[in-house]
Amino acid sequence: MAQVKTEQLHPGDQHEIPSFEAHESSESLKGRIKKHYEIASDYYYSLWGQHIHHGLFKSASETKEQAQVNLINYLLEISALPIGSKVLDVGCGIGGTSRFLAREHGADVTGITISGRQVQIAKQLTKTEIGNTSTASSDDFKYPGKEGKPDGTVRFLELDAEKMLEHFQPTVGEGKSFNCVWISEALSHLPNKELFFSSSFSLLQGAGSRLVIADWFKAPGLSPEQEEADIKSIEDGMLLPRLYTADEYVAFAERAGFKIHQKPIDISKDVAKTW
Repeated sequence: MAQVKTEQLHPGDQHEIPSFEAHESSESLKGRIKKHYEIASDYYYSLWGQHIHHGLFKSASETKEQAQVNLINYLLEISALPIGSKVLDVGCGIGGTSRFLAREHGADVTGITISGRQVQIAKQLTKTEIGNTSTASSDDFKYPGKEGKPDGTVRFLELDAEKMLEHFQPTVGEGKSFNCVWISEALSHLPNKELFFSSSFSLLQGAGSRLVIADWFKAPGLSPEQEEADIKSIEDGMLLPRLYTADEYVAFAERAGFKIHQKPIDISKDVAKTW
């Protein structure tokens, strides 16, 4: 008797695909992004875990969780971020990277996200991870230092990344606000890229400061037909203003005053398994 193979549908196939919703301004786009993460963050946590970003797969046997940590460690490696740095984690999501940097790198981390729901989840996950130990303030969470590293601290704020210069006051010298601005797969959401780079430079004045970026980019030299066929649907579906090339990011950074420590590295093939 012949067996009939029943096609299994992806769980997402049971849901109606929403139609394209044009955004009339950068503010309306940010409103849609905020609404999206208010609604979807709990689902993303169930699907992706605490790190809502790609994984860097070094072998076929690695889990997505191992691969996601690999990506963080890779960014630490190429940036040579010192132990105990003051880090602003922009677009921190539900805090996976912020917690990792505080726990494993002895960093003093401030994670910001446009979504209040993400802040709630991030705080709850952090409380669960470290327990209800006393901290410097009700919003600060402390991780005991490992292997001679300093204690790590993390806090989470609901804040539009394009307003971070209004919230954090730039200072110069040892007491400066941050040693590092870290942004992983969030900059592509921001309508005003130039503002982000200039604000980051203002917050990072001082020798040894770092801007660490992992993001989505489009290939250079695409034809109008390729843009329409391949790029437009990604921008629409992922709630992005227009995608930039990696070289355009470098130009933004240099105009803001940054010097390039590491040229862009294409890791597309190593993260593709995430999908």
